[in-house]
Amino acid sequence: MSHRSADGLDHLPLWRTFLAVHASGSVSGAARTLGITQPTVTAQLQALERIVGARLFDRGARGVTPTPLAEDLASRLAAPFTAVAAALAGVDADAQPPVRVGAAAELLAEIAMPALAPLVAQGVRVRAVPGLSADLVDGVRAGALDLTIATERPAGRRVAAEPLTDETFVLVTAPGVVPDGAGSPEVLEALPLLAYAHDVPILRRYWRHAFGRRLEREPALIAPDLRALRAAAMAGAGLAALPHHLCRDALADGRLVDVHPTDDPPINTLYLVTRAGAVPPHVERVRAALSAAIVTALA
Repeated sequence: MSHRSADGLDHLPLWRTFLAVHASGSVSGAARTLGITQPTVTAQLQALERIVGARLFDRGARGVTPTPLAEDLASRLAAPFTAVAAALAGVDADAQPPVRVGAAAELLAEIAMPALAPLVAQGVRVRAVPGLSADLVDGVRAGALDLTIATERPAGRRVAAEPLTDETFVLVTAPGVVPDGAGSPEVLEALPLLAYAHDVPILRRYWRHAFGRRLEREPALIAPDLRALRAAAMAGAGLAALPHHLCRDALADGRLVDVHPTDDPPINTLYLVTRAGAVPPHVERVRAALSAAIVTALA
């Protein structure tokens, strides 16, 4: 490797760009992370490849793949760069970027925001991004998000997924909507369905697991926020499948009833997803607080 200076420190901006590309898996993701243009990222990578005298990434239609040399360099450089960032953040609070957190809207509102409030009060900056699980995981891969809560384990080596806990689902409606003891699938299928999306993914999964049959009905109400479905169900609009932690209080005080009590409810594992590699200290604080809060809330 040739350098214009003995210690190579004049190339630090290039190495920072290299690490951003390695973490995000794409030039566009690195550009968003660094706040620079894609042509600038490409030019800096090309300059670095001339310096090291070897190719660092293989370009493809879906991003870039690090070469073995790039994997080795990233493993050696990530921790020192994270340490430098942490040291600078201690000198200048404004040098610490916001932690970008993705999750379903109801998780952000009911679990994440209360859990992160003490950190925000201590000076940690947070940017909350609601969305669908698959889109949010793509945001982590691309470097647009620092972490997200996913409802299924993501594939690929660009992200790391920590299983947190299982959420259980309950089939609920307002009192009096379903006659006592009449919770058969035939009766329930005749009720208006309250769904997260047009293809009723949560209800369809509940039907398959609990009743062993396919749900073919169109939803009467679609709202991409489970809190809205909870409110509609309590108002007597129809039937919804909700995570137990989201309707626990309403079930306890009688605003909702479980129309199909079972010892074997459908479950879904939640994962906390970050980019692979070293996690900056301020992101780790947010990750730890979210992890503890979700496990506690769903216990």
